[in-house]
Amino acid sequence: MAKRDYYDVLGVAKGASADEIKKGYRTKAKELHPDRNKDNPDAESKFKEANEAYEVLKDADKKAAYDRYGHAAFEGGMGGGGGRPGGGFGGGQGDFSSAFSDVFDDLFGNFAGGGQRGGGNRASRGSDLRYNLRISLEDAYGGLQKTINVPTSISCESCSGSGAEGGSEPASCPTCSGMGKVRAQQGFFTVERTCPTCSGLGQIIKNPCKTCQGAGRVEKDRALAVNIPAGVETGTRIRLAGEGEAGMRGGPSGDLYIFIEVSEHELFQRDGANLFCRVPVSMAKAALGGSIEVPTIDGGRGRVQIPSGSQSGRQMRLRGKGMPALRGSGSGDMFIELAVETPVNLTARQKELLAEFDDLSENNNPESSSFFSSVKSFWDGMKG
Repeated sequence: MAKRDYYDVLGVAKGASADEIKKGYRTKAKELHPDRNKDNPDAESKFKEANEAYEVLKDADKKAAYDRYGHAAFEGGMGGGGGRPGGGFGGGQGDFSSAFSDVFDDLFGNFAGGGQRGGGNRASRGSDLRYNLRISLEDAYGGLQKTINVPTSISCESCSGSGAEGGSEPASCPTCSGMGKVRAQQGFFTVERTCPTCSGLGQIIKNPCKTCQGAGRVEKDRALAVNIPAGVETGTRIRLAGEGEAGMRGGPSGDLYIFIEVSEHELFQRDGANLFCRVPVSMAKAALGGSIEVPTIDGGRGRVQIPSGSQSGRQMRLRGKGMPALRGSGSGDMFIELAVETPVNLTARQKELLAEFDDLSENNNPESSSFFSSVKSFWDGMKG
């Protein structure tokens, strides 16, 4: 009986892409799998036919030969219908493990294709650690070196991290023969799983170290000096490579990540590299103008000139007096925001002077005049 066209077998069009061919085979393999079609005597032969088609079309060279010559490309010297197209399969049965490993690894994990996966790692990397560090805004401005105590696992000195007592060597795991994985037959498939005896390490400790109980590491607080660069802000992450948890049985250590939190300041508010400082000024100073002295984050003093007639909320800029840039050069600015303060606890003389001033200031409050003019228009409109 003549062989069916490989593209028709997989249900894809001629010239289909590699992804389309793989998708077509995946669909056919699920549909025709013998375990799902025990009552269908034709399912197994069709399943093998799909496997044979995929074995050719997944290979670029074989696919090119098939596209040009059809089945004749693989008939030379093969005797009848049991060909080996390019050595990929024999007797028309198809190389199941080869085709399945390409398509079903992402669905079912690692399949046995002849032990090519190798054994499990004999040592495992330690976990990464996180340390939250709170610093002041002044420290964030100038940077600092700080010593922190990190509770972590370190390599056991008694066994040099091997987990074995007295210099003895770990033995090969008898369950997985040192592979770190065991295989189980599930119907048609052979599935590899992590060895439950050695947890994938491939080794067991017959004579465990009394200090670390065979783990190769012990819990201990460790003092570390950390350099905090100038300009850090809340959320900045500093990575210390190899300063995390020690690996199991001599494996490499993880990393330590330090997350910075900058405390709120009583005088300054931060926005990126800029600082804001709210400064109260007297009503007279805001009206008459003049200079005031303000603090700066470096501990110094700055002077700003207040224009006469300044209102609350007005801002003045001190260039370069903000926070240093974490990456790059230069610094942000500091903005002074005025808060005009109304006097309290007035003496009789002060009240008298303010009353006299109020009588004389009919045309000195443009915002009030504009507001009450709008109010009058609003009320007149409501009456109408």
